[in-house]
Amino acid sequence: MNRPVRAVRLVAKRELATRLRSRSFAISTAVLLVLLLGYVTLQLYLTTAHETTRVALSGQAQGIAMQLTNQDPDVEVVRVPTEADGVAQVRSGEVDALVSGSASRLHVTVQSTLDDTVKQVLDRIAQNQVLDAQLSAVNLDPAAVHQAVAAAHADVQPLVPDDPQAGAKLAAGLVVALLLYLSITTYGLLVAQGVVEEKSSRVVELLLATVRPAHLLLGKVIGLGLVGLTQLSILAAVGLFAGWLSGTLPISGLALGTLGWGIVWYLLGFLLYAMFYGAAGALVSRQEDTQSVVGPVNIALTIGIVAAVSLVTRAPHGTATQIVSLIPLLSPILMPARIAVGAAQPWEIVLSLVLTGAMIALVTWVGARVYRNGVLRVGSRVRLGDALRR
Repeated sequence: MNRPVRAVRLVAKRELATRLRSRSFAISTAVLLVLLLGYVTLQLYLTTAHETTRVALSGQAQGIAMQLTNQDPDVEVVRVPTEADGVAQVRSGEVDALVSGSASRLHVTVQSTLDDTVKQVLDRIAQNQVLDAQLSAVNLDPAAVHQAVAAAHADVQPLVPDDPQAGAKLAAGLVVALLLYLSITTYGLLVAQGVVEEKSSRVVELLLATVRPAHLLLGKVIGLGLVGLTQLSILAAVGLFAGWLSGTLPISGLALGTLGWGIVWYLLGFLLYAMFYGAAGALVSRQEDTQSVVGPVNIALTIGIVAAVSLVTRAPHGTATQIVSLIPLLSPILMPARIAVGAAQPWEIVLSLVLTGAMIALVTWVGARVYRNGVLRVGSRVRLGDALRR
């Protein structure tokens, strides 16, 4: 094993061993697991929960009870002896609405608002009642007319077959995007903080006596990247098991493919952004100044997660989404989300990998130069232009 590779391996091993044994790693992993399980639980609740609307019927309106429950299964009918009793129950919150009057002239009393679905059902019942009366007046059979009307449908011919897994794909894509964002920002910031800590304590001067600056930075990035990958793998395994157990995300080719691409893009994204973070950390000597220099990097990542949530949710196949996902700084967050929902074409994936790889090579060269020229300068903040010129 040649000396540069051995140096990088030793630095990476040191970072990996130190961080995996730290209390902060255990706490952050536990917090993220709680958040992930909470998300799965929320999805399970949203897919199984049905809110019931309690509707009181009085007088002639009691005759629409069967029609009301048949057209809206989430309605619970309560019969009240008088309209005054129904109003009292609405005021007390025992029921959501009181329906009185005749079937053709329904009167609804509510506390403040009426559920839109219930309102549409009541409107339809009243309209059908009026229609039946008009048909009877001209000697037509209302049942025959309704049967003829019900038989008329628009012929829908979709260009793309309906995907029964569309919801699961979207959920998986957004979860992957969020986890990648959290992992890259968390461990990228640790790279910057580690550089500042070693610089302010003068430990870096001892390390650079035996290790070249570029090898030290690369080893730190690789070590922390492996720590992040370990945490991400734990979250992915637990998330897959919880999704399978709850039925919200079956373990299938979709889930495993999403996991595989998530790992690939995490490695690329972390290597890309960690070099930015490491170079930024070399520009300052105090931890208090770290946030100011990593701000632009955080902004780029925030744009990536916002774009992923917005574009993938609204138009994953759109031209704008396609173009934005090919931008190397945004690809690590946006592309795996598009892959998860099945919106990325093979040529797009290949092109984004090539562009991101080229960007990583450029950023690694620039980042190593900035790190080399700034890490030994203690005191005032080093200007980026000065670090690049030396």
